[in-house]
Amino acid sequence: MPSNDPTSYSIATYAWVVTLASWGGIANYARKLRDGIITRFSITELIGELVISGFTGLMTFYLCVAGEVQEPVSAVLVGISGHMGSRGIYLIENILKRRYDATPVQPETETDKTPSHE
Repeated sequence: MPSNDPTSYSIATYAWVVTLASWGGIANYARKLRDGIITRFSITELIGELVISGFTGLMTFYLCVAGEVQEPVSAVLVGISGHMGSRGIYLIENILKRRYDATPVQPETETDKTPSHE
């Protein structure tokens, strides 16, 4: 597995990641058209889908590298997360919150205070 440094990957690696993720985004856009969620073709909507899918796929790729996931599995996850688009970003955000957010300390309430009998 290559180094975790993002600058250590070749342009070809990034091209494959973005292509797989974008392909997933195109599939999602086609599904939305078919299901009537989008009523007519819109180039701006398609470009937005591609940008979000590419970003989601790239973030998934970095998570796979950090988790030392095998390359074929990483490719599948990148494609699926590209198809998920912003839903994928939401899921990644929740995973990271659960992993890195500390549970906030609850403020003390009046019922928690017990009088001291000194």
